[in-house]
Formats: sequence, C-alpha cells, structure tokens
Amino acid sequence: MVLVPATALGAPALSLDLGGDGDQLAMTLQLVLLFTLLSFGPSILIGMSAFVRMVIVLSFVRQAVGTQQMPPNQVIIALALFLTSFVMMPTLQEVHRTAVVPYLADDSTAFEAMRDGFEPLRGFMMRQTREKDLALFVGISNQPRPATPADVSAQILIPAFLISELKTAFQISFMIYIPFLVLDMVVASILTSMGMITLPPILISLPFKLMIFVLVDGWNLLISSLIRSFQ
Repeated sequence: MVLVPATALGAPALSLDLGGDGDQLAMTLQLVLLFTLLSFGPSILIGMSAFVRMVIVLSFVRQAVGTQQMPPNQVIIALALFLTSFVMMPTLQEVHRTAVVPYLADDSTAFEAMRDGFEPLRGFMMRQTREKDLALFVGISNQPRPATPADVSAQILIPAFLISELKTAFQISFMIYIPFLVLDMVVASILTSMGMITLPPILISLPFKLMIFVLVDGWNLLISSLIRSFQ
C-alpha cells in the first residue's frame, strides 16, 4: 500500500509502504478487531448475561448471614460465573448454531455473524427486561417507539436490561434478607431484656443463622430460586 499526497507547491512526495499485499493487511485488521472485541469480553459478560443478578444476590446472602468474608469474593465470583454459564447455555448454543457455525463455514461475513449472534441474546434480554425500563431509554434517546421486539436497538436494550436485572436482584435479596434481620432483632431484644447491652447481638445470632441456613438446605433453595427466576 503506497500513500502519495499531491501538493501544488512541488514539495517532495511522501510515501508510506506498509508491506505485504491486500490480503495480509485485511487479515491484520481482522486480528486487531478480534483483540479489540476480546477486550470488551468482561463488559459483554456482565451487561448481556445473568451475571449481574447472580453476583448481587449471592453477595447479599453473605451479608445477611453475617459471615463477613465467608465465602470469599473469589468463591462468590466463581459460583456466579458457573451459574451464569448454566443459565446462558441454551442461548449460547443458539448463538453458536446461528452465527459461529455459518461464519466458520464461510457462509456469512463477520458483520452478518455478529448480527445473527445478537438475536438469541436479544431474545434472552427481552424476556428479562421490563417494558417500563425500555420506555425510559426510548424516551431519553428520542427514538420512535419500536413496533416489535426486533426493532429495539442494542443501545436501548442493554441498559434497560441492566436496570431490570438490578431491580430483580434487589427484590430477591430483600426477600432473603428479611428472615435473617428478624432473627437479629429477636436476639438483640433478648440480650437487652437480660441487661447484656454491651454484648454484640451478631455474636449470638450468627451461630443460629448458620444452623438455620444449613438445616433448611439454604444453598439448594437459593440456587434453585435464582435459576428459576430466569425461566
């Protein structure tokens, strides 16, 4: 590739030789685009999947039980990632079938593969997004009201999906937090009536909360409720 700017003053010509032919240059640009997309991988994982709801609810459960850093953050993130992959597996399989396979077979271009691969994700996000949140971003963007779900653009759907996920996660966390809060209040009232004001109620309530959580098989109930909330 040679770039020669023309000048009216007769200045020396400037040439830029990148070397290689057009195919090599196109391959280099594709690699740059691929690595750029990979850098957005964490944002895509967080913004277009079930990860937000999972990690928020699991974090609130740890706070409700009062175990401070147990389970540690690494365990919470790992569990949220595996649960997200479990919930998103049907959608990812559809993305692979409709976008990845045709692209690898040279039946579609990279742009067509990205467009086709977004459709299963669009369906997943639309099922979890409230109409009120969609209307909010449609109104802010001053775009016409979409006639069908397929007309909703990604710049509207993704932030609306995130807001809906945050609300749903906080609703689930609130329902989980209430029983543990009631137990803390009961223990605090008993300690106050006994005159043991200086004794922190958390020291007494923590073993009881752990025992109750284990006896009711809390992790099983929590995970099953989280997964069913996407169905």
